[in-house]
Amino acid sequence: MTEKDWKEKLTPEEYYILREKGTERPFSGKYNDFFEKGSYVCAACGNKLFNSDAKFDSSCGWPSFDQAIEGSVIYTKDTSHGMIRTEVTCAKCNGHLGHVFDDGPKDTTGTRYCMNSVSIKFIPAN
Repeated sequence: MTEKDWKEKLTPEEYYILREKGTERPFSGKYNDFFEKGSYVCAACGNKLFNSDAKFDSSCGWPSFDQAIEGSVIYTKDTSHGMIRTEVTCAKCNGHLGHVFDDGPKDTTGTRYCMNSVSIKFIPAN
């Protein structure tokens, strides 16, 4: 899709975060304190990204997961804002989802996928 197509498909907030690599305010996203059973997909294209059993409460202000579904995301070095981080984008549409850090639960993967609620949509389990 062209950027014009994305602007027509997405809300202004979705476009800002998914296409312009924005970030929602901490503790403002609808999935920050949400723990229902199901899966999370890319808000732009519907690509399945995370299972709900990978979600945990990190108290960081954004939805956090300890692992992504294999092959669902792409990792890119991000040196913006004077930091070195790893950006996470959707493998299907290249939409910006958030960043991944190595400070997650040590009893699982040790990884924390810090995602924007605006970038994902929840699909309840059947």
